[in-house]
Amino acid sequence: MKIGLQTWGSHGDIRPFVALAQGLHAAGHEVTLVVTCVDSDRYAALQGTVPYALEVVASPVVPDRAALERWGAAIVAERNVSRQTRLVIEQLLLPAEAAMYRASERLCADNELVIGHYILHTLAIAAEKQGRPCVSVALAHGAVPSAFQPPLGVPNWGAFCNRLAWRLARWVLNRDFKWVADRLRAQQGLPPAGDVVDTVWASPALTLLAVSPTLCEPRPDWPANYQVTGPLDTPDSVAEGAVPESLEAFLSAGAPPVYLTLGSMMSGNDEARTVTLLVDAARAADVRAVVQAPSGAPAGFANSEQLHFVSAAPHAQVFPRCGAVLHHGGAGTSQAALRAGVPSVVLAHTAEQELWGRELQRLGVAAAPIARRRATVDRVAEALRQATRSDAMRQAAQALSARLAGEDGVATAVRLIEARFSPQAQQVVAAA
Repeated sequence: MKIGLQTWGSHGDIRPFVALAQGLHAAGHEVTLVVTCVDSDRYAALQGTVPYALEVVASPVVPDRAALERWGAAIVAERNVSRQTRLVIEQLLLPAEAAMYRASERLCADNELVIGHYILHTLAIAAEKQGRPCVSVALAHGAVPSAFQPPLGVPNWGAFCNRLAWRLARWVLNRDFKWVADRLRAQQGLPPAGDVVDTVWASPALTLLAVSPTLCEPRPDWPANYQVTGPLDTPDSVAEGAVPESLEAFLSAGAPPVYLTLGSMMSGNDEARTVTLLVDAARAADVRAVVQAPSGAPAGFANSEQLHFVSAAPHAQVFPRCGAVLHHGGAGTSQAALRAGVPSVVLAHTAEQELWGRELQRLGVAAAPIARRRATVDRVAEALRQATRSDAMRQAAQALSARLAGEDGVATAVRLIEARFSPQAQQVVAAA
């Protein structure tokens, strides 16, 4: 098949689509991937180096570092989940909407099937207008309604309360977000969408949940279009490069360090202040540390026997050599730490990241997540001490690593896509 993929967001939103594009290409399909990165143009360097067509559109969405820090601070300060999400969409998605929609139109015109990020209405609208089948890929499971799980930010008080909470959540989501899709739909001559979860974000044909089944067992009341694949990832470096020689030397020079990374959220923080927090916590916990920051070692910081600074590093190669990983609770980093078999400390900036932190806590590989706005040196240091000194956490992490080693999310996703959309599958449906 000719298959077009489109994604938007941070590195954690793009890496899974790179992995899926590679898997679909390896399975014999002709693949085009369009990416829009919020805070970087790093993916332009991959063009011409991958075996499929790669197009980079409107990247970075926010080229000004100071603006990113302002919006990052506003997102962290906002405690209401819906308003937090609205800030993300209005400031980080809508400025690139027109360019992304033009790319969506091209993908739908040139391909038999399109696959898009869950929070990306442009591709679903273009696919509907041109009559193309469309698959949605969700990188977390917190937005899928179920009596067996509450909406993000709501306590789990049982099935009856969860149903009521989801009725209210759907009303709020439609009130706050359906207008985004409906405005573009009207411009394209399409009627208003139905429920935002069921018809804007999820695909009624097939919605892939790129989450480990170890973390996310399918809920009994999920419709059949929701399918858990396992994480979409690749052991290969994706724009991170190889392990630098200086980092290799640091890893080999002493006890396993902790790896301190806030991923894309570092772009939305005051870098010097955040690095100071992480460094002071590592020193208070008396652990060696690798600190990942956009500029490597910010002004006033330098490599030492206890600290090593990097701008990027391939997590699959580095995490297994660490004693623990402090991260923001992104879907990709959370599952990378699990696969590496090391405990986590989660410094959550958003409600979805807190969900991942709670999941890791439930599995026994992390203490309770720390909200970024409440993070102090003492709190982070104590969490680092727990993660590096707890035999129970380490043993749980190693046991889960063995379970995740048997999962192949990309292969599962390719199989599900082919089973639903291949010419052979379509012939079977037509015959029936």
